[in-house]
Amino acid sequence: MASEELRVASYREFADNVIPYVADLGYDTIQLMGIMEHAYYASFGYQITSFFAATSRCGTPEDLKYLVDTAHARGIRVLLDLVHSHASKNVLDGLNMFDGTDHCYFHGGERGSHPVWDSRLFNYGHWEVLRFLLSNLRWWIEEYHFDGFRFDGVTSMLYVHHGIGTGFERGYEEYFGATVDHAAVTYLTLANHMLHTLYPGVVTVAEDVSGMPGLCRPVSEGGFGFDFRLGMGIPDMWVELLKGVRDEEWDMGRIVHTLTNRRHLERTIAYVESHDQALVGDKTAAFWLMDKAMYTDMSVLAPLSPAVDRGVALHKMMRLLTCALGGEGYLTFMGNEFGHPEWIDFPRAGNGDSFQYARRQWSLARDPLLRYRHMGEFERRMMHLEHRFGWLAAPQAFVGLKHEHDKVVTFERGNLVWAFNFHPERSYTDYAVGCERPGKYTVVLSSDVSECGGHGRVCEGGEYFSRPQPMHAREHHFLVYLPSRCALVFALDD
Repeated sequence: MASEELRVASYREFADNVIPYVADLGYDTIQLMGIMEHAYYASFGYQITSFFAATSRCGTPEDLKYLVDTAHARGIRVLLDLVHSHASKNVLDGLNMFDGTDHCYFHGGERGSHPVWDSRLFNYGHWEVLRFLLSNLRWWIEEYHFDGFRFDGVTSMLYVHHGIGTGFERGYEEYFGATVDHAAVTYLTLANHMLHTLYPGVVTVAEDVSGMPGLCRPVSEGGFGFDFRLGMGIPDMWVELLKGVRDEEWDMGRIVHTLTNRRHLERTIAYVESHDQALVGDKTAAFWLMDKAMYTDMSVLAPLSPAVDRGVALHKMMRLLTCALGGEGYLTFMGNEFGHPEWIDFPRAGNGDSFQYARRQWSLARDPLLRYRHMGEFERRMMHLEHRFGWLAAPQAFVGLKHEHDKVVTFERGNLVWAFNFHPERSYTDYAVGCERPGKYTVVLSSDVSECGGHGRVCEGGEYFSRPQPMHAREHHFLVYLPSRCALVFALDD
């Protein structure tokens, strides 16, 4: 999807056209999906038929190596979206029935088939399976120089019930009981131990919704050895709010709790929306916010409609709050940063094998006459500010205020002070924001600047001086103008 044309784009097009854009945004990592060869294009790359082959749809192996080398030249690491949780059930071009039986690489009988994915499930207790999968990890790193992996479907691997119909709310017996697949636990631990031993600096990310304890602690401590886990409850929370809760009823306490509720010393990657929410049948956050107005009201030459005004403002605030509070890493699905107006649907029989939605319209983010560029510009400023202050590597935030009536959240993280006003109508003058250190605070990021689609009520560079009176469990405070649907970030002048 590196091209806007109705076709499969190439690795080289991605390297030449998209990676410079990613670098300009300020991201330091890309995760490539759909690289492992899969026969069915509409499976989004999750029905793997050949584990030791890069998909030929997008070019040759040399082209993929060019992509990785181009990213590395820009200082961008490249992670492979790794599917070791299941495999295609294809017989002629896959592992299924490889030796004429159903249990060569997989569990035999009913246990060997995923009830939802319609695919085969590995038997991680077989030495041959361990050798196959571990060598597959080494091959992708040594052949293509990938910097790590995002392990797909870890929850399905960890439990014999695959997480289906389970809320993981009853207690620790769910993590250490009979429903845990101990062979899969052993494989994941072996994989991380091998990778981090042989390739220092490698990054592994677990897609797990269960909250398995120790998932992101070193193997030497009895953990699984992953570096990060995906904060999968965060996008679920946001989409639930967007689908059915009026702005005036957003619960600030619940939002903050969801963003900060993670296991101590286990690093989390936060994100507002996943690739699943961009797929046909669902909507992106921007689409939930603005709906059909994204097709009719995005021109800067037309009056700003209430739907777009609200949508652009909340889109920026949700992403900034998630990046600031939600974890130690931050993720976006390509195009969502500027509010791409369309879903993703790969060619299949159900859509007439159309490529209409199997692409990203990158030009929307560059068009000076469209408001998409405002959201993209805010994302760029946010990521460059993170590089400057490094809050993702800082300890969890100290949240000083969650005011339900005012719809205001304030906190400190990464030597910055943050203030969010989610109220749809009320702006506040001389609003007290607590801070631990005294001095002069300067606005280093405002979601309300005109360049980012705001109203220019609070510009970057404004200065505020602290007062010695304690406020919100902090030793000092300063007074600010906090407009409605606006986020401000302050830095202390040292």
